[in-house]
Amino acid sequence: MTILYALVARGSVVLAEHSGTTTNASTIARQILEKIPGNNDSNVSYSQDRYIFHVKRTDGLTVLCMADDSAGRRIPFAFLEEIHQRFVRTYGRAVLSAQAYGMNDEFSRVLSQQMEYYSSDPNADRINRLKGEMSQVRNVMIENIDKVLERGDRLELLVDKTATMQGNTFRFRKQARRFRSTVWWRNVKLTVALIFLLLVIVYVIFAFVCHGLTLPTCLK
Repeated sequence: MTILYALVARGSVVLAEHSGTTTNASTIARQILEKIPGNNDSNVSYSQDRYIFHVKRTDGLTVLCMADDSAGRRIPFAFLEEIHQRFVRTYGRAVLSAQAYGMNDEFSRVLSQQMEYYSSDPNADRINRLKGEMSQVRNVMIENIDKVLERGDRLELLVDKTATMQGNTFRFRKQARRFRSTVWWRNVKLTVALIFLLLVIVYVIFAFVCHGLTLPTCLK
């Protein structure tokens, strides 16, 4: 049998457990429950001789099993995930206030059945492999979506930059029209000034010429 022992606990309070053989797994399991650091969700494994204690903690609920070291990690953690889902689905919020071994009479049978299934039924590994493959697909899908979202952000940035460029173009055109208007009025003023200057010059020349012509007449 691959999985030899299992329990479900809230913190260090054991709510249900089952052992498939005579060992001191229960004592070691309680030591592990007391030594698990922090309250964060985690998946960890601890070695003890040729056995491995696998621990899954999710939302304050800890599921633990002891398995042969030859079992690897895939099957034991698939077992822990299944037990966690069944336990939460069966007892819900009652888990938060249950007394020690409050679910043992009923759920120890579930532990026994699932330990047997994941230890000896080839379908357990096939299903778990399929779940693993689906998980990989999900990860790839999420990664692909992230890339699409990243491209979307880049497109949005490009749109923003385009809008900024359009605003800059509009301001440039407005400034260009204002500059052309300023230059046009400046040219008009310059042209008027030149015309006025030419008129003054013409007037001075004309006055000088007229004065030069009338001067001899005055001398006579």
